[in-house]
Amino acid sequence: MIEVVGIGDDGWAALPRHHQDLVLRAPVVLGGVRHLAQLPPIEGQRRESWPTPLRTQLPALLADVGSEGVVVLASGDPLTSGVGTTLIELLGRDRVRIHPSTSSETLARARMGWPAEETTVVSVVGRSPERLRRHLDPGARLVVLCADGSTPAAVAELLTGEGCGGSTMTAWWHLGGPSEGSRSGTARDWDSTPTPDLVILALEVDVLATMRPAVGPAPGRPEDAFDHDGQITKRDVRASALAHLRPTPGALLWDLGAGSGAVSIEWALAAPRARAIAVERDPARAERIRANAARLGVPREVEVVEADHGDRAQSVLDALPDPDAVFVGGGLTSDLADLAWARLRPGGRLVAHAVTLSAEAVLVAAHQRHGGHLTRMSVEHAAPLGPHLSWTPARAIVQWSAQKPPEQGSP
Repeated sequence: MIEVVGIGDDGWAALPRHHQDLVLRAPVVLGGVRHLAQLPPIEGQRRESWPTPLRTQLPALLADVGSEGVVVLASGDPLTSGVGTTLIELLGRDRVRIHPSTSSETLARARMGWPAEETTVVSVVGRSPERLRRHLDPGARLVVLCADGSTPAAVAELLTGEGCGGSTMTAWWHLGGPSEGSRSGTARDWDSTPTPDLVILALEVDVLATMRPAVGPAPGRPEDAFDHDGQITKRDVRASALAHLRPTPGALLWDLGAGSGAVSIEWALAAPRARAIAVERDPARAERIRANAARLGVPREVEVVEADHGDRAQSVLDALPDPDAVFVGGGLTSDLADLAWARLRPGGRLVAHAVTLSAEAVLVAAHQRHGGHLTRMSVEHAAPLGPHLSWTPARAIVQWSAQKPPEQGSP
């Protein structure tokens, strides 16, 4: 069992006595240089600072020190973007015991007077501030875990560029310690001078952010929210597709022939930790998907897989993990339908669209083999016709949606 002790900016003296005793009795203590420097001298105790890069070097360090009598020092709550999460992933929860102190995000909320249920915590430690874009809803309260003292200025620049320059920001540093301080202002007027490095940012998004085209978690964003070359699932049928795909937390989507990546991106935006693999043959479109995903705040959640024209679907898809949902915006063949269905997890959902008679025939045949629903959608938009308005129809779309039954015998 490895004991993980959270320590705040108020240091060793503020630790509860039983946490201090864990550290004092430990043969081995691991932690950051800053935390290890706070400990009193203990004869014979082995102390090791974290290797770099931590995630790849940590298994070797743990193998060297063993697990018996090891105490790890971590900042605040070790399960909040901390080493506690990493240790549990490596060793399993039965071999790691967490002893948290008050996290910096809790202290930030306390200073701001923000209830936990009304606040979203976002980490940009080791990640681009662009992941904040998905959370910039009007009036949203965000606590941002920062990489260093330059992060608040980077966030202010991003907010201003997104039309949220009136958002209020407060940077807090060394929360709970003797050097605690803060700076407040709006994003557009933010002082770009770096703050001290141990900083966390509390921001309240400008209510005028309602004018942003990608605002809110609901699917069906307008086409101009995405960069595209015309190869994009239009918002009305895209909203229908996402309703049938039903994104859930942590679920994986295959988006085959992804085009602009609109379906992948909206899937990732719709549920926490939802991920998508966008498969696209055209290199320019693949790069466009990456740019769209970054601009809309899901650069890590949307993975782009490029397939050369000579690749068969089988060889491309064989390398991918099994999906919880599959979307095919066009180009579905009988073989691809059966392959996607076979790889779909039990209970998973599949949606495919067709605009041509030949593709429609494939959907009808797939419906006969696997069941589900066939829907024909025709959307018309009002457009000027001389001095008047007239209805202009878009191409009719045939949609096949189906859910794979649970495995026989599953609970």
